[in-house]
This record gives sequence, C-alpha cells and structure tokens, in this order.
Amino acid sequence: MRSEGRDREDLAAFLLSLRTRRIADPKLHEAIETVPRRFFLPDGIDNAYEDRSAPLDCGETMPGALFAVRLVSALEIEADHRVLEIGTGSGYVTALIARLCAHVTSFDRYRRLVEAASRRLKLVGVSNISLFLEDGSDGFAAGAPFDRAIVHAAFPTVPRLFLDQIRPHGVLICALGEGGGEQALVRLRKVGSRFEREDLGPVRYQPLVFGTAEML
Repeated sequence: MRSEGRDREDLAAFLLSLRTRRIADPKLHEAIETVPRRFFLPDGIDNAYEDRSAPLDCGETMPGALFAVRLVSALEIEADHRVLEIGTGSGYVTALIARLCAHVTSFDRYRRLVEAASRRLKLVGVSNISLFLEDGSDGFAAGAPFDRAIVHAAFPTVPRLFLDQIRPHGVLICALGEGGGEQALVRLRKVGSRFEREDLGPVRYQPLVFGTAEML
C-alpha cells in the first residue's frame, strides 16, 4: 500500500487531470479532497485515484475514481438538494454527494456493504446520510420528492416510478438498456410532464435486482 504522502501526490495529480477534462467545480474538488478514497478501497490498490473498478464484498464492484467523479458532477448538485441513491456500494460516491448537498438517502441490498459503508462514512465525518438495507426498487416515496436521484443499475426502459419521485427540473441518472450488454448512461431531466434525455456515454451495468440478500 502506498504511503499517505504518495496518496496526496496521486490526489493532486488526479485533481489536475479533472481540470483538463473540464470538471472544475471548486466545491466538487473540495469534496474529493476531504473524502480520502483510500478508506473506501479494498487492500492492495496501488493508486487510489486510478480510473479502474475495484472489487467489493458480495461480488459487487466500485467504479474507478474518474467515473465516480463524473457521476457526481453530472448530477449538478446544489447545497440545498436532497438526493436519492440506489446502490450504496462502498459508500465513496455517497460520501462525495453528501459533501455537496443537504441530505442523501441511500439503499443497498447487501447487509455487509451497508454496514461497511456506514463505518467508512463515520470515519470521514459524513453524517447527513440515511442508509437502508433494501433493494430500493420502488425508490423511496415516503421521502419524495427528491431534487436528484442516481441508480447504479440498468433499466430496460425509462423508469417512470423514479422520475415520479423527483421534483420538477430534477435530475435522474441511470443506465438504459438490457442487462448483460452495453447500455447508455443517461441524465433524465424532468421538464413539466415530460423528460429530457441526455446520453452521457456507454456503460455496462447490471439490471436492478429485487430483494435483499439474505446471506450477505
């Protein structure tokens, strides 16, 4: 494992690379600086800020650093926003979102991931988060409407249920396409009774899975 000093060097290089990619929001950069990615990674990762996915418990993965930051940037979060996340995973994306908004409600179907993410989030001092051990397939109507929502999974068609739980002019990010192949990562913006779609690039997500994992 790299030393803390080398992690700081890798972080500085990563932040510089974001500027060349026009991801220059100072609040997002501050969030990245205050959420040490190393705390969310499994052991044995040399560079915490490389853009390569990393394995998690329960057969899940966490996205590479650049992809994670692009997701958060695409949400266009403001300080008073309330955000819904389906798929807590390691908790790294959750933590970045929480640094930028008023509150995050996050769901994951794996007990082991929820418990580990909770410990990591406390370690980095993030408290404006509610974590739930649920699949999140129905969203969270009791907490709606949300300003932003992100689902780390693929839907075969536009998920109207989630779009109905966001405010006018709110944003939902998810993947559209059949599971098992390449899908389109999309940003859906609610405009009146319709939704504007913007494609953000190809991804390979798993379909949204129903039910909690009883053994994990």
